[in-house]
Amino acid sequence: MKYYRIITLGCKVNTSESMAMAEQLEEIGYRQATTEEPDLILINTCTVTGVSDAKSRQMINREHRKHPKAILVVAGCYSQLASEVVSKLRGVKIVIGTQYRKDIASLVQEYEQKGEVLIRIDDSLKITSYEPLKVTSYNDNTRAFLKIQDGCNNFCSFCIIPYARGPMRSRPKEDIIEEAQRLVVNGFKELVLTGIHTAAYGSDLKDYNFTDLLKELLQVLPKDMRIRISSIEESEISDEFIDLLTIDKRIVPHLHIPLQSGSNSVLKRMNRRYNCEEFAQKIKRIREKLPLISISTDVIVGFPMESEAEFNETYNFIKKLNFSFLHVFPYSKRLGTKAAQMEGQIEPDIKKKRVQILRSLSIELAKNYALNFVGQSLDVLFESLDSSKQKMLGYSPNYLRVAVKANQKYLNEIKEVIIVESGYPHCYGQIKEE
Repeated sequence: MKYYRIITLGCKVNTSESMAMAEQLEEIGYRQATTEEPDLILINTCTVTGVSDAKSRQMINREHRKHPKAILVVAGCYSQLASEVVSKLRGVKIVIGTQYRKDIASLVQEYEQKGEVLIRIDDSLKITSYEPLKVTSYNDNTRAFLKIQDGCNNFCSFCIIPYARGPMRSRPKEDIIEEAQRLVVNGFKELVLTGIHTAAYGSDLKDYNFTDLLKELLQVLPKDMRIRISSIEESEISDEFIDLLTIDKRIVPHLHIPLQSGSNSVLKRMNRRYNCEEFAQKIKRIREKLPLISISTDVIVGFPMESEAEFNETYNFIKKLNFSFLHVFPYSKRLGTKAAQMEGQIEPDIKKKRVQILRSLSIELAKNYALNFVGQSLDVLFESLDSSKQKMLGYSPNYLRVAVKANQKYLNEIKEVIIVESGYPHCYGQIKEE
């Protein structure tokens, strides 16, 4: 028996792609290692920041030191952009980027037969078709990440990902619907629609968009199924989408809408395609229909030339919009992007201070949002036990993390829970039937 281990760095898209590659390895006789020494290690890398690059290299080096006899396979965004660096790291036997994942089994077999290092990297900007990858299950039998598209056409000035992933490509809707049904049969209670630019789905198709896809999914999914959208841009939130979100409760009341900055001058330098006024107006329209919806966001601080005044504009704008929580990142200089060439790069200590300020604000916002639900009943999908095994943790539709007294029989079950105490990082509740 041969054993494999997969290490996934980065985003939900990588998680989906790692599971697709795992299933291919299973088809050629590999089994997932638990306590066994792995014969093959696949590291799915990330390159969204400089820190991500460093973590990818560190992971490759660490795994080779720990398992020097294992076939070391490196895939993902970092190896796509830095294949020469990756291929020279000790122990690396197979290098692929953001293509050839569908061929991972045949590449492994080729290496096993010939023993020669294999490098399969194409120019990502010339990719024109969606790479077919199939997933039937996940290690954690609660939420499944359903990848619906790849690539991005926006080219924000700070972002390296379009260069790693290539242009926007929609997955055939028939494949998406088939995989969704398969995941339901295999016991999943929530599908997370994910992609590099998720809600741009259909922009490369004729007369078909993201909302059309949602409607077709809702026609085939059971009444108790949840659909969560990993991320959606302000420009992709139409009145039709808002109406669908209001009508069908299977689409959970949580939207992650990247802001990046609350200063119009910074947004312009970032090459974002909206201003603060348009963003605020869109949030207002959503809340007119769904007053207690959870709206979270991404923010980058320390972007080149970001002044103290511009940072304060961002702080005040975020506070005004009253998000439910924030993902805050210090700007990371990515060679090859327009922002890397800009003057006025911000000192690390200033970026660190601004990150701390916004992360403190995020905790405050999260606590305030949770207060709305004390005494209310929420359906919670339980996913795990805490480290003490005394509490069971799960998420409500609006992405509140909820803890109750541990009872393993409820794992991967949706239970009605009364929120008895708000808090951070989770609220406390009691299962209603108890």
